[in-house]
Amino acid sequence: MDAIKYNNRKVILSSQYFLYFGVMGVFLPYFNLYCFHLGFSSFQIGTLSAIRSAIMILFSLFWGIMADKYRIRRPIYILCNLLSAFLWLFFLYIANFKSMIVITICYGIFYSPIISFLEAFSMDLLGDNKKSYGRIRAWGSLAFISMVTITGKIIDLYAIEIILGLILFGSILQALIAMKIPRLAIHRQKKTSRSARPPIQGRIVIFLISACLMLISHGAYYAFFSIHLEKLGYGNTFIGITWAIASMAEFALMVNSDKIFKRFSFEKVLIFSFFIAALRWLSLCYVKSWIGLCLSQITHAVTYGTFHMASILYIDSLTPLESKTFGQSLNNAVTYGLGLMLGFFLSGFLYEKGGATVIFGASALIALLGGLLFCARDFTLVRGKQAKSNI
Repeated sequence: MDAIKYNNRKVILSSQYFLYFGVMGVFLPYFNLYCFHLGFSSFQIGTLSAIRSAIMILFSLFWGIMADKYRIRRPIYILCNLLSAFLWLFFLYIANFKSMIVITICYGIFYSPIISFLEAFSMDLLGDNKKSYGRIRAWGSLAFISMVTITGKIIDLYAIEIILGLILFGSILQALIAMKIPRLAIHRQKKTSRSARPPIQGRIVIFLISACLMLISHGAYYAFFSIHLEKLGYGNTFIGITWAIASMAEFALMVNSDKIFKRFSFEKVLIFSFFIAALRWLSLCYVKSWIGLCLSQITHAVTYGTFHMASILYIDSLTPLESKTFGQSLNNAVTYGLGLMLGFFLSGFLYEKGGATVIFGASALIALLGGLLFCARDFTLVRGKQAKSNI
């Protein structure tokens, strides 16, 4: 592949990350807050978030299987972008909980595979240069930073309902550019021997369970952090700034991803991320000052930034070439699907009982458990192999 064509493909993929996470920068901090202003209870907000995650589990896997089986990743990617943008229109005309559930399900069916497909495209394009993945992904963080900051100010000037139009505009633009996504040839890998498969399968299972716990711990943050700040007396501009600080820290690490992964293994980065997450959630049980809240957001660089990059690369290293789309879809479904679904349900329930202190305390314990499990992966695999040999 010549340098010009390679760079053009990187630009298109970077633009997709930029638009996807630009939309996320509007949706993630403010959509639940919008629902809160509609009069939805914390349990209803948690339920809606959990439904989105449940749909992601089912349909990111479904679309991933279809893409790998029939070699139609690109057509599915374009279709899902177009239909999810169209379905977002309906959010402009509904304001009751039951209708919101129906549209959330329909929208999620087509929205769910977009990010995992995009990750698979990136892994294919980068080839032997995968450790520089963060430089492409960083465009998403840059967009997120911009949008959370701008959106907070726009909401303060107008009304929170404006987020629906912003999300629609970004989704349409992404769908149009998605039609230019590059066609990448995927070569089948030679089949591995049966004896080589069990350790890989075991490592994938242990990682997915640990990663699921990590994302469960994030459920309270994604569902209730903005609401928590508003109840502490902070305005939408400050809320946007805190989310932007998190993404700026994340961006700084992502552009240096190749340096990080040349020095540290994927496993070491993941373990470090788990334990920093436990400390981050614990701090939110007690921190109320604006300085403390901003400092805690800096750790997002590790709890999301390095964890996300290491997860994508770790799964890619354990899956064969002919199953790359499914591998990333499985990772996305178990973590951002199942993990966040359970996290949203749990935090929605606990927030009703004890507020922010309870949900962030529970999150700290869950992240710690995930880290301890991942640390014990080699011991677990050895014990499993010994048990089989004794049968």
